[in-house]
Amino acid sequence: MSKQLIKAALLSTILFLSACSKDDDIQDNGNSTIGNRLSTGDSAHEILSDEEFTDMVIEVVYVEGYQPSQISLNNLTSFIKQRCYKPGGIELNLRAIQAPGKETYTIQEIDSIEREIRSQYNNGKRLALFISFMDGSFNEDTDSSVVLGVAYRNTSFVVFEETIQTLSDQITEPDRDLLESTVLRHEFSHLLGLVDLGTDMLTDHLDTENGHHCNVESCLMNFKVESGVNLIGMSSEENIPKLDQQCLADLKANGGK
Repeated sequence: MSKQLIKAALLSTILFLSACSKDDDIQDNGNSTIGNRLSTGDSAHEILSDEEFTDMVIEVVYVEGYQPSQISLNNLTSFIKQRCYKPGGIELNLRAIQAPGKETYTIQEIDSIEREIRSQYNNGKRLALFISFMDGSFNEDTDSSVVLGVAYRNTSFVVFEETIQTLSDQITEPDRDLLESTVLRHEFSHLLGLVDLGTDMLTDHLDTENGHHCNVESCLMNFKVESGVNLIGMSSEENIPKLDQQCLADLKANGGK
């Protein structure tokens, strides 16, 4: 795959898996997992507000050799604190897994891997999220576009870390911490229901051609966040694309900050 033909585009595809089945209502340490097996955006209000869950645990798993940077994870935690009411705090649990031995992944395969290895589920007042950093690439990548991350459940998303590493840290490419931070915030924002994916729009800013993305080019939720945003250089808070005012207003109306 030629780097000259690939741009660091956040073409995150939202796939609506079947919400739940009887097989999804399995038990983990006595807790039902059904609350974590819903469709993307279904738990937007619960993630944003503290009405049901007052704290959060984020289970981060990565294929050996594809660990995300601590800077990126810190940036995600800061982003969550800015947008969500979780007075009990946010805990990160990080661990490595062995490579599944695949060059490409479908979302169905990613979901199956999660079912096998996920250990954290909603429990009492604690909300559990699951993020995986995978080797290989998305099976729908082409020579002209790649997918860096996909939100596929109400509390789950995947980051294709090998693709991020391929597209970053050279002189003409984005800084890896910056690119990872952007992907993490973008996919997490889909869990928050943006755009029009569980969080209603106060004004119409839906990119109808690219589905569940913002039509403001500079917004974090634009399907190509690099449009009008300089992703080359050192990673810093001001370099990471921001949510536009319409997205922020939608989140506040759904219980967020």
